[in-house]
Amino acid sequence: MLKQRVMTALVLAPLALAGVFMLPPDGFALFMGLVIVLSGWEWANLAGFEQPVVRIGFGILVGLACALTASLSPVLVLGIAALWWVVAFWLVKGYPDTARICQNQWLRLVMGLVTLVPAWFGLVQLKELDNGGMYILLILVIVWAADCGAYFAGRTFGKSKLAPNVSPKKTLEGVLGGVLLALFISAGIALWNDFSFARGLGLLLLTVLTVLVSVLGDLWESVLKRERGIKDSSNLLPGHGGILDRVDSLTAAIPVFTLALIVSGG
Repeated sequence: MLKQRVMTALVLAPLALAGVFMLPPDGFALFMGLVIVLSGWEWANLAGFEQPVVRIGFGILVGLACALTASLSPVLVLGIAALWWVVAFWLVKGYPDTARICQNQWLRLVMGLVTLVPAWFGLVQLKELDNGGMYILLILVIVWAADCGAYFAGRTFGKSKLAPNVSPKKTLEGVLGGVLLALFISAGIALWNDFSFARGLGLLLLTVLTVLVSVLGDLWESVLKRERGIKDSSNLLPGHGGILDRVDSLTAAIPVFTLALIVSGG
């Protein structure tokens, strides 16, 4: 299993970075569109649909929805996404009392649209900015650092359960460790690039917001997997499960990060 995880990561990491930095905006949009279509195929399974035709159809629907939103206002699309994550927070916080809302298969498909499409849209918006590749790399580093910090802090110091009904292994100490490591890296980036005090402080605040929302994305997929009774969203990635298992944190973090960046003027 460990060997599979390492080999998959060695293949996917360079491929992802090549897509971020080498592809033009249109090519990047298509590349990420393929990823999001496959994520839609997985999401249909999370929603409770095992039939191949439904899963493939929903993946195509997600791709078409991405194409339809491409010309819409970023503030509109990302603002709707931010509101959705407020609702998702309520669903996660209230679980299992809110489970009845998540049990409708068709409603879970709608939830999939508002989870996946804005994540694609946010990445495309970042790519179109000056130094867009670096912004995408920044959010990836923040979320991955938070995951690593949370893992080690949780294993070492974790005592206070974060959401025991959703993900029993996650702890408040783990989240704090993830926030601190992400802040440490962001502070290093600010110092290295000689940011002004205001811009550096803005980056630190954005880092905290991004990490907290990324935790919500992780917990939200855990709710769906718990309701569905499965461990992984698929087996597309050997040793890692499915695409959604790798990007669940990013589906929440990307639209919120991008919206904050656009509203603040970068």
